[in-house]
Amino acid sequence: MEFVHSLRRLWRHRYFRRLLAVRVATQSSDGVLQIALASYVLFSPERQPDAASIATVLAITLLPFSVLGPFVGVVLDRWQRRQILVVVDVCRALLTLGLAALVATGLRTAGIETLFYVGVLLAMSLNRFMLAALSSALPHTIDRDEYLVANSVVPTVGPAGVLVGVAVGTGIRLLLGPWMAAYSADAILFIVAAVGFVLSATLALRIPRHQLGPDGVEPAKPRDVVAGLAAAFGHLRQRRAAAVGLATIGVHRLVYGLFTVATILVYRNYFHAPEDVDAAIADLGLLVVITGAGFVLAAAVTPVSTARLGVRGWIGCCLIGSAVFQLLPGAIYRNAPLLVAAFLLGITAQSIKICVDTLVQAHVDDSFKGRVFIIYDMVFNVALVAAAAVGAVILPADGKSLAVVVALAGCYLLIALAFAALSRGLEMNSGTESLLPAERLAS
Repeated sequence: MEFVHSLRRLWRHRYFRRLLAVRVATQSSDGVLQIALASYVLFSPERQPDAASIATVLAITLLPFSVLGPFVGVVLDRWQRRQILVVVDVCRALLTLGLAALVATGLRTAGIETLFYVGVLLAMSLNRFMLAALSSALPHTIDRDEYLVANSVVPTVGPAGVLVGVAVGTGIRLLLGPWMAAYSADAILFIVAAVGFVLSATLALRIPRHQLGPDGVEPAKPRDVVAGLAAAFGHLRQRRAAAVGLATIGVHRLVYGLFTVATILVYRNYFHAPEDVDAAIADLGLLVVITGAGFVLAAAVTPVSTARLGVRGWIGCCLIGSAVFQLLPGAIYRNAPLLVAAFLLGITAQSIKICVDTLVQAHVDDSFKGRVFIIYDMVFNVALVAAAAVGAVILPADGKSLAVVVALAGCYLLIALAFAALSRGLEMNSGTESLLPAERLAS
């Protein structure tokens, strides 16, 4: 109900509504694009993917912007952000149509695959650029005292758009699968994603050219970015609560990412034969939706849980719970138990992220928050890629390994112990005062 109340409060702003429409359209198209990419790279009948394939895809989609991300703010401070929204989505539409053309050939030559991955790299890097532009534009569509409310609403609506795109993309792929070759069905998915990006660009045109800023502030120079990040790391050394939170979510994402890679392989290579593509896609699509439902539920349970346990206590409970869920039902290699494990681990993973977001917001000075969140994004992405790289070394081709499952559970427990030790004596409840009873605010 609090979410609905917050959204209703923001909905009165005309340009917020229009910017939110752009976000939903572009992130829904991202969801379709991700299904098209997964179907073509990981679910083609002629290939049986392994962890190395997944690591390659993650590296291509996440690492480029992790390196370039800190410099994006320079561009966002120089160009009109409305124009960035339009131009970026038009470029993504053209790139996605190019990917559709490559896929439609049905060829898997080295040249075709190289062009394909270059196109994916550019499209995904532009995706991160688009999200940064949307975040930078948001303050220009609402009142100053509504920033926190907006930042609690938008992160829920955006991923919901991705889930819609995933559901639509999965449905289209399953519908087309029996009627045409797999590569032709994948090509159509890329075309659908391109249409979505054109729609997003069109919606952005409904916002006046100068509405989203920048406001004429002197932009930073690229050389200032490196110095600024160094200063942010120095600031984090002084704000231990935020630093401990970032370190915790980094190692947590490494473990959770390894679970994700193993689960994809299980659904592709253990539950289904290599040629049984449609069934594998259907099951994996359901897994993504179930995991997303866990993420959404985390937004509801985290405020209640932190009110009872505090931020430190709830993070610790989530880490211990992750260890339990990893073993039971996560060690039962059947479809239903793995779906339950994905749902429960989705709740704990997103709960930890919400808590760390709060730690950064509450304990980092406003003048450093932008740079610290860039560091946050880099840690998050690099951890997922590192997880896939580790998986390429230790996971079997079908992803099934009880030894790995037990090791992951042990890692969650070790993270919980390390977090408890490093966070002892730290004040970690700033930013949650309205939720906590007075006697717990100092814990």
